[in-house]
Amino acid sequence: MRLSMYEQKPGEFSVSRGVLDELGLDEVARKRTCGRGPSLKTRLRDSARCTLPRLKRWLFSWLPVLSWLPRYNLRENGPGDLISGVSVGIMHLPQGMAYALLASVPPVYGLYTSFYPVLIYFIFGTSRHISIGTFAVISIMIGSVAERLAPDSDFMRNATNGSSVEHVDTAARDAYRVKIAVATTVLSGTFQVLLGLVRFGFVVTYLSEPLVRGYTTGAATHVVISQLKYMFGVSPRRYTGPLSQIYILVDLCYRLPDTNIPTLVVSLVALAVLIIIKELNAYYSKKLPLPIPIELFVIIGATLVSYYGNLNEIHNVHVVGEIPSGLVPPRVPNFTLFPSVVGEAFTIAVVGYAITISLGKTFGLKHGYKVDSNQELVALGLSNAVGGFFQCYSVTASLSRSLIQESTGGKTQVAGAISSLIVLITVLKLGSLFEELPKAVLATIVFVNLKGMFKQYLDVPALWRSNKVDLLIWVVTCTCTVLLNLDLGLAASIAFSLLTVVFRTQLPRYAVLGWVSGTELYLDTEAYEEAKEIPGIMIFRSSASLYYANAELYRDALEEKSGININKLLKQKRKQAAKQKRLQAKEEKRAKKEKTKENGATGVSANGTAHKESDVVQRHGPSAPPHKDSSCTNGATPHGANGGLTKGCVNGGFAREPCDAEYGQADGSLAEEDAGSSGASSRCDRDGGHSARTHSIILDLSTVGFIDTVTLKTLKNICGDFGEVDVTVYLAGCQVCVVQQLERGGFFSASVPKSHLFPTIHDAVLHYLRYTGNGLPSYECALEMTCGTQL
Repeated sequence: MRLSMYEQKPGEFSVSRGVLDELGLDEVARKRTCGRGPSLKTRLRDSARCTLPRLKRWLFSWLPVLSWLPRYNLRENGPGDLISGVSVGIMHLPQGMAYALLASVPPVYGLYTSFYPVLIYFIFGTSRHISIGTFAVISIMIGSVAERLAPDSDFMRNATNGSSVEHVDTAARDAYRVKIAVATTVLSGTFQVLLGLVRFGFVVTYLSEPLVRGYTTGAATHVVISQLKYMFGVSPRRYTGPLSQIYILVDLCYRLPDTNIPTLVVSLVALAVLIIIKELNAYYSKKLPLPIPIELFVIIGATLVSYYGNLNEIHNVHVVGEIPSGLVPPRVPNFTLFPSVVGEAFTIAVVGYAITISLGKTFGLKHGYKVDSNQELVALGLSNAVGGFFQCYSVTASLSRSLIQESTGGKTQVAGAISSLIVLITVLKLGSLFEELPKAVLATIVFVNLKGMFKQYLDVPALWRSNKVDLLIWVVTCTCTVLLNLDLGLAASIAFSLLTVVFRTQLPRYAVLGWVSGTELYLDTEAYEEAKEIPGIMIFRSSASLYYANAELYRDALEEKSGININKLLKQKRKQAAKQKRLQAKEEKRAKKEKTKENGATGVSANGTAHKESDVVQRHGPSAPPHKDSSCTNGATPHGANGGLTKGCVNGGFAREPCDAEYGQADGSLAEEDAGSSGASSRCDRDGGHSARTHSIILDLSTVGFIDTVTLKTLKNICGDFGEVDVTVYLAGCQVCVVQQLERGGFFSASVPKSHLFPTIHDAVLHYLRYTGNGLPSYECALEMTCGTQL
């Protein structure tokens, strides 16, 4: 076959080749035979072979710090990492103590969490700009587990002076809650490490961006409700289960008359100062070399006011309390708690990884380096698992600290290591200075840092304009998270998100394609005016891939678009065949009876001569019914213009429905059989339907990525059923993997040969036109281009 392509003018091209089916394409393009790959034994032997380059690659992949730290440029990256590390370290101090309240553990454990996991991630992480540590959403998830398993009611003790008044043993309660938080963290980290080792980092792809943003927005609502008690100085009851946040909010409203006024004043003053200075930081961000560390200044100022004003004893303002100096030795977690926290641990593992990898990939794309999703899963898991042995709770990347680390000049994770040193100095020498810090101030710091999450409500109008399905996912996720709590809310949100994908594949757009005159393009006739249907051919396409859930819907849509009711036509065909068989049996019986009668009457006549057989036939011939053409077996009774029988035969699949003008016969209506046959065909031409004589259907399968057994059977049935009514079905645009699956499934046969499979729609159309001896129709094309197609 001669193939040629040449450029006529800049931006134009012309291709000259013959019509190709799948067999011709295999020959022209020299399709490779799919050979068997190496055996399992060979692959295992190759993977177990140890060479120096392979060992080096393995070490660099599992310990990324070895690949970049020896080549660290101190002059180029050192100043930026130093300034960035100090800035992020200063942010770690207030956020660590504030988010520890969300986790329902003493504030010092927030400082531990800001130290150990950061060093672990420095060794194993691949992102250069994210800041690992405490985060509001993960902290509130840890706190919900701790409060569920260690409620205040389990630690009520009588007063030591013999009074009947009960109080909460906070020391015992906090100690047990720390054990719960540590067990949850270690188990969560173990999940992350195991998923990373089996290269399961792709699991986060099932958490779409609208789902993650809706979930974090709903979690921010949990954070706000949990911190209101510190701002108002009240102690509401604890509720669990669905709608618990609604119950807590209602209880808070009932307790508002008991608000501690000094605590509320401290909260409002700290909140106002934080908001004003943070807005100034944002407004003058380009002029300030470093953002003002207002959280640290507010903590120092509030601690001084509380200490010298004796707010705890005089005005009953709750303070942080004792902060032990120094680091705690590693301890083995309480493994007996694992069964009680396994569900929440897995949820925390997935959510924490989703937040980390999304931030890591964002900064990686911005600065041009690759973030390994599986290695990030391992690094985050080790940060949690190892940190849990040092009394830390679960960590993830923080958006606010990561932005500060990047904007202040951080280039590598050396900035994270420097920030952990700032936290270490505070834990060793300065921790006890913050014992008089009011908890209300930490609550206001949490409030202000949630600004970015609450700005995600602006996603609603943006998604309304761009994609309403994503908007529905966002709204359902946020609502489920608020009403069903964090664990059930995430599960319900993922299930709903996957259901939207299923529904969208079950309700695709089915289109009939038309030819754009003068081109090889075939477009949706409803979307493009210049796309015209070719007489005798219907080209059908689905916007979604075919699989077991929508295969039957695909067939129904094909019959609807083509106007050919296969079941009705086959029923009429069987009925007509049965009627034809009865008539033939009746004729044979009558002929046999006549023959018997003729044999009885044969003999010597009055003049001694015998009757000729031809005379008998001639005598009885006129009484015989008219004999139909035995070749007319396609389900329709042939009629003439006046309703009489003719020699021709009309295929019910090709015949069209009668228009109103066709009822102007002498008897005022069509014959019953003719009307029934025509009623199964397509609409009248003047009603805008398909051609009244659809001889071929071309299925555009370019959107199909795989073929399952249900789809294979459906395609077989389509080809077979339409073939029974003399409509040929062609396939076009199949990918190589789809063709291979069709071959393995035994799709091709004598009735459906491989020559009915074409690489493009245009090849299938030209094959049909060449087979029928027709040419492409002539349309006036509105396109100002010179192009043409010839057979």
